Amino acid sequence: MNIAKYSANGNDFVLFHSFIKKDRSSLAKEICDRQSGVGADGLIVLVPHDTHDFEWEFYNSDGSTAEMCGNGSRACAHYALSYGLAPANMHFLTQAGVIGAEVNGGLVKSELTPPKILDKEINEGGKSWWKIDTGVPHLITFDADFNNFDIEEARALRYKYNANVNIAMISENGLHVRTYERGVEDETLACGTGMASAFYRAFCQEKLSNETKVFPKSGDTLYLGFSNETITFAGEVKAVFTTSYDCN
Repeated sequence: MNIAKYSANGNDFVLFHSFIKKDRSSLAKEICDRQSGVGADGLIVLVPHDTHDFEWEFYNSDGSTAEMCGNGSRACAHYALSYGLAPANMHFLTQAGVIGAEVNGGLVKSELTPPKILDKEINEGGKSWWKIDTGVPHLITFDADFNNFDIEEARALRYKYNANVNIAMISENGLHVRTYERGVEDETLACGTGMASAFYRAFCQEKLSNETKVFPKSGDTLYLGFSNETITFAGEVKAVFTTSYDCN
């Protein structure tokens, strides 16, 4: 089968489209393996949908599914336009709901599902954490040492609260976020929904306006905004290569 490798500000994905919906958990583990496969944070499969431009199936690198992925949504939109599966302004179905996206060259802007604050009263390790769902659940704190992300603490919190874990910091340049992701089970170079959750907490606490630049570990610059109860998320997307792949 033909596949494409995409990078979206530090997150990388393998994508292809199919007419068939099925469980591809095993394929995701195989193809995302960085030693014996193509190597990626996730697998995205585009399948037809009767109402929307298409539907996606999203798998983490460990074969688990996820309701939503911010950077994945932007890579997916770019792929869909490139292969004639959707127009430049599109809507597609995820497990978190319908996502809108707009492609303008390499710049892709997507609308995330409306954020939901699940808990504002979590205290762990002497830090104040909020739990927010921006398509998938995230823990966010502004109290951690940003330059020393405690991965063991993040891993423990990930399993205790079944959520991704983010530490964030605000500077004169904008918002800085580091994320430990479920399914990858380590820190990643970027996480769209993680950045969105940190932005939403800062916005609710009046630490940021409704628009900001955001900087993940990859060092790239992305743009977040909030209007009409929806977070918008924009940044560059790169098609790295296309190839054929033989499934085992």
